[in-house]
Amino acid sequence: MRLVVMVPAMMLGLAGCGDNLTNEERERRDKADVAAVEALQQPPVEPLDPQPIRYPEIEKYELYGASCAFAPEGGGIGAIVLAMAEAGYMKIDNSIQRFAPDSGSDANPLGTRVKYDSRSYSFRLALKDGEGRQTGAETMNFPARLEVRDSNDRTVYNSDGYAQCGV
Repeated sequence: MRLVVMVPAMMLGLAGCGDNLTNEERERRDKADVAAVEALQQPPVEPLDPQPIRYPEIEKYELYGASCAFAPEGGGIGAIVLAMAEAGYMKIDNSIQRFAPDSGSDANPLGTRVKYDSRSYSFRLALKDGEGRQTGAETMNFPARLEVRDSNDRTVYNSDGYAQCGV
């Protein structure tokens, strides 16, 4: 019976052998170990595939007024983001999602913002200043970049394209 009790005690004593780390080094190692475990606990990034917001949705949700509508390169003319002064909108999984403008972010034309947030995602619509061109009586097209991030602030979608800003 004593042998059984002594073996675990001996093993614990040996575990500390060869550990010539200072308290600071041990603390750094422990923090790195904790960070590695936490990184493994995050779910993998799930790419996002935003859908074009069509006219029936614009009518149904009354998405009229001054806005910047982003369409990705090679994606046709269908806008996948509508950025307005009071809210931003994206169609995700066949559902229109509403985003709140981040009043601390930079301003885009017509009272819109660069950054918008929702519970699950945020998006940043960056327009290239001074590169807009008149495309209608009350519209301008700007080269733009859209980046969408998940709730863990990881990029799930990004694309270059054009933002048409107007009323």
